[in-house]
Amino acid sequence: MIAVQARRSHRTELIAVLGLRFAAGFVILAMVAVLGYLAFEGTKTFYVDKFPLWTFLFSPDFAVDAGHPGAAVFIVGTLAVTLFAIVVGGPFGIAVGVFLAEIAPYRMTQLLKPAIEVMVGIPSVVYGWLGLTLLVPLIRTHTSSPSGFGLAAAGIVLAIMILPTVITLSEDAFRSLPGSLKEGSLALGATRWQTITRVLLPSAASGLAVALILGIARAVGETLAIQMVLGNATQFPQGLFAPTAALTTEIVTDMPGATEGSLLEHALFSMALLLLVIAMLLIVFVRVALRRRS
Repeated sequence: MIAVQARRSHRTELIAVLGLRFAAGFVILAMVAVLGYLAFEGTKTFYVDKFPLWTFLFSPDFAVDAGHPGAAVFIVGTLAVTLFAIVVGGPFGIAVGVFLAEIAPYRMTQLLKPAIEVMVGIPSVVYGWLGLTLLVPLIRTHTSSPSGFGLAAAGIVLAIMILPTVITLSEDAFRSLPGSLKEGSLALGATRWQTITRVLLPSAASGLAVALILGIARAVGETLAIQMVLGNATQFPQGLFAPTAALTTEIVTDMPGATEGSLLEHALFSMALLLLVIAMLLIVFVRVALRRRS
C-alpha cells in the first residue's frame, strides 16, 4: 500500500514538474518569437531600404514619400514627455510613499492604499479623455497656447498615470529598511524629519531608483492617453505648450495606413524595435539597482 502511494506521489510530482517546464518553455519561446519577429521587421529599414541607422536616429526629416524616414522628432518628443512626467510625478510619488510609510496614521494609510489601487485600474483612455476634456481647455484658456495640446498636457497626464507605480514601490522601499536604522537615529537625538532625510532616504536610494525607472518604463510605452493630448505634430517640441509627437503616437497613427512591405511600414517597425531596446535597457537598470539594494 505504501509503495502504491509512493508511486502515485512520484507520478504526480513528475506531471507537475513537466507542466511547469512546459509553461516556462512556452514563455521563453513566446518572448524569443516576439523579439525575433520585431528585430527581423525592424531592421528592414536598414538592410532592405538601405537607409542608414545613424540618419534614422538623428534626422528630423520624416518624409517617407521622399524616401527619408528620420525619427529624431519622435525620439525627442518621447524623451521630452517622459522627462517632464518623471520630473513632475517622480518627486511627488516618492513624497507620498514616504508619507505613507513613515508619517501617516494607520487609518489614513488604509484609506489611501485602496485609492492608489483604483488609480492603477483606471484605463489609459480614461486618463486621456479627462486630459482632453479638462486639462487641454484649461491650458488653452490660461496660456498662450492656441489649442491647449502639447508637451505640458501630455506630461501632466503621464505624471498622474505613473504615480501609483512610484508611490507603491517607494513605500515598499522604506518599509523594507531595517527598523534599527530609524530607532538608532531617534535614539541619538535626531528628529523624525532628520531621520527621514539623512538616514532613511539615503538607505532606500536603490529602491527609490527602481521606482523611478519603472515609472519611466510606464511613461515611455504609454500610447493612447498621450495621443489624445499631445497634438501629434511632426515637429520638435517648441515649448511646454506646443504640440509634438512621440514614437508610440506615430506608430498608432500611421500603422493602419502603411502598405505591407513599404518604407513606412519598415520605419514604424524600426520605431517599435527602438522602444523595445529602450524597455530592455530600463530592465537592465532595474536589475542593477536591485542588485545594489540587496
